[in-house]
Amino acid sequence: MQTDLAAQSEPKKSIIHTRYGFMTVIGILLIITILSAGAAVSFGQVDIPVSQSYRILLHHLTGIQIGDVQELTSGSFVDIIWKIRFPRVLMALFIGAGLTLCGTIMQAAVQNPLADPYILGISSGASLGATFAILIGFGSMGLLGQTGVAFWAFAGAVGASLLVLILASAGGKMTSVKLVLAGMVINALCTAFANFIVYFANNAEGIKTVTFWTMGSLAAASWDKLPLISIAILLAVFFFLMQFRVLNAMMLGDEAAVTLGIHLGAYRKAYMMITALITGVMVASCGMIGFVGLIIPHLVRGLVGSDHRRLLPASILFGAIFLIWTDVIARTIVPNVELPIGIITALIGAPMFMYMLIKKGYAFGGKS
Repeated sequence: MQTDLAAQSEPKKSIIHTRYGFMTVIGILLIITILSAGAAVSFGQVDIPVSQSYRILLHHLTGIQIGDVQELTSGSFVDIIWKIRFPRVLMALFIGAGLTLCGTIMQAAVQNPLADPYILGISSGASLGATFAILIGFGSMGLLGQTGVAFWAFAGAVGASLLVLILASAGGKMTSVKLVLAGMVINALCTAFANFIVYFANNAEGIKTVTFWTMGSLAAASWDKLPLISIAILLAVFFFLMQFRVLNAMMLGDEAAVTLGIHLGAYRKAYMMITALITGVMVASCGMIGFVGLIIPHLVRGLVGSDHRRLLPASILFGAIFLIWTDVIARTIVPNVELPIGIITALIGAPMFMYMLIKKGYAFGGKS
């Protein structure tokens, strides 16, 4: 059926109404993303002039030489930017985009503005899998090699998502409220099992690593870790950008979707599994980072509306920008100390979410 689902799912209040306005917003976000990725490498324990950072990155990425070639190819600034900070900035870009993508998809899939991988227990499931791998030792098995922790984090995320679906379906029809409550239960169970493993583990270094994971950090980012997470997130982005009609139908509800010829049960389960995969890879790479997938879709929805044809690309770019600069804050706000990025996202995200909860007239989907 060729019914325009976007028009039906658009909220009453949004700032950008025209196609030209939306394309302008996307263009601005793309420019800000590129400029942010270049500028963010300048900040840290060693400050580097922003202009020099841009010239070094431009030379390494394109071969274009602006200034002294010696300054662009050797020296401590080049090593800091290219080997340490730029992989970290790219990791922040992909993680921010992935978290926001998962949050946007899950909010549509369960028709609940509270949904994101953290709230629904998928992140805690992935964290349990990673804790198991780190402290029990399966993360270093030869069969799995360097992907061991990522494998168990993914297994934990998938297991948690399956348990959430089973629990929410028990005793009758699955509802968004039951999904959120089931997610809270699974979140608590996974956290309890992870704490049980930590308590009995005789591995001081492993416990330190797990503690580091639970608060989230991009400090371990490197060129070697980028291919897995970048490919996984890019594939998910391309897939979901083509699913905007189904996502818009989900916002209308199951009964309305059936009248349009779309049966949402299979789509909902498939989307949950894909977000579980992405969440597992992200948690394996940087630990648990909360509030990004919860807050960013709400902010962008007020700007461009709830049509996922617009919401998805705008949210992905906004999430990437947000996490790039959140990571800059985490590594610079306290001199000579790097804070876990999860602390910063919570300090920013919690007050923003409280504001949105008490703000009158806030709309989710097609209702206001």
